[in-house]
Amino acid sequence: MAVGIFDSGLGGLTVLDAVTKRLPDVPFVYFGDNAHAPYGVRDADDVYNLTTAAVDRMWDAGCDLIILACNTASAAALRRMQESWIPSDKRVLGVFVPLIEALTERSWGDNSPPREVEVKHVALFATPATVASRAFQRELAFRAIGVDVEAQACGGVVDAIEEGDLILAEALVRSHVDAMKRKMPDPQAAILGCTHYPLMHDTFQDALGADVKVYSQANLVAESLADYLGRHPNMIGGGTESLFLTTGDPSKVSDRATQFLRRKITFQKA
Repeated sequence: MAVGIFDSGLGGLTVLDAVTKRLPDVPFVYFGDNAHAPYGVRDADDVYNLTTAAVDRMWDAGCDLIILACNTASAAALRRMQESWIPSDKRVLGVFVPLIEALTERSWGDNSPPREVEVKHVALFATPATVASRAFQRELAFRAIGVDVEAQACGGVVDAIEEGDLILAEALVRSHVDAMKRKMPDPQAAILGCTHYPLMHDTFQDALGADVKVYSQANLVAESLADYLGRHPNMIGGGTESLFLTTGDPSKVSDRATQFLRRKITFQKA
């Protein structure tokens, strides 16, 4: 039975790769809204409208549970969707939760008061829209105190990755890390707050230095999803086969996806 993975473009493939390895018997429907990527420069209403349109299409494909493997959509659209749009028999989950659970070493269901955690200085690298939403800081504040979060909007990185220009993406990452270090010279941890960014994990780590713990979301989301499906097996939808859907050019997107995952991926028009 199919579970949906949504992203504005190719970045969610990092999550897809991790969840398929963790849950090999579950078919996944991947939806890349490549025609409208990147979301990180769009306003909240635009992100909401594009995300709900994509989720609606994935419900048609038999997905009752969908992961927004897009930090911008999770930050700008998810809460509004959960409050007023998602039917009671469906679920849409974001990617912030597993990350904050890992950073604070406490489960999402732990409703005890915020407490001090080991990590005090955190660098957040994200899209301009995610940074502007302050969603990560808001969710973190419910669970931890005394954590200094410095955010760096990483303009251009998603565009470069989507175009397959990894030389430009690397140069941009190093530039954004330099800008972060001017604001926070000695972060203890760094959050890659966009699912495209794990494709540049080694560059982030090299630029930040070996002493900085770099958190990316793919494996954390995979473990969280496995746990969720173990507790809510009824949320596995009625779809029975894996699909790759895109609003962009299927041939071009398939080539890029095959390059990133190093296995043949064939997209079809959404």
